[in-house]
Amino acid sequence: MPTTSKTVETVTFEPSDWVPNNPGLPVLIYHDAIPAEGEMAPKFEERFRENGWQGMWRNGVFDYQHYHTGAHEVLGIAGGRARLLIGGPDGAELSVHAGDCLVLPAGTGHMRIEASRDFLVVGAYPPGQDADIETGPASEEQLQKIASLPLPAADPLEGESGTLKRYWSGR
Repeated sequence: MPTTSKTVETVTFEPSDWVPNNPGLPVLIYHDAIPAEGEMAPKFEERFRENGWQGMWRNGVFDYQHYHTGAHEVLGIAGGRARLLIGGPDGAELSVHAGDCLVLPAGTGHMRIEASRDFLVVGAYPPGQDADIETGPASEEQLQKIASLPLPAADPLEGESGTLKRYWSGR
């Protein structure tokens, strides 16, 4: 099922203070990826599952800067609104609302600045990838892991021929 997104934005981040970010892959921001109506979490879960993403969870986004070395991550905004800081301390502030979706390549710093009381996120990861939670500088080994982590087989929203393939194929 294709996304109804009219806009997909990409942002690439250089290292920011102790946050490594990803050296070769941009963050993908799908604005209004799924119509914001009814209960949104099951819609994101179904879409992610259909496209092979797993390890799903429902929660929010931590209020401290962190990144993952062992997984790329998708964040489907299933309720409310929030301001997030993506890309580490010197990154970009991003406003998100129900229906938006972010795909963060491994190493990308992220944290919640503020959120509405009904803010809800559905997260997932590509098969075989596990999200560690890193809150300090990356070692050389961790930087290698981030740079060599396999690309997902499919876009979490649009499947095998989706937007992710267009922006993440040239690594």
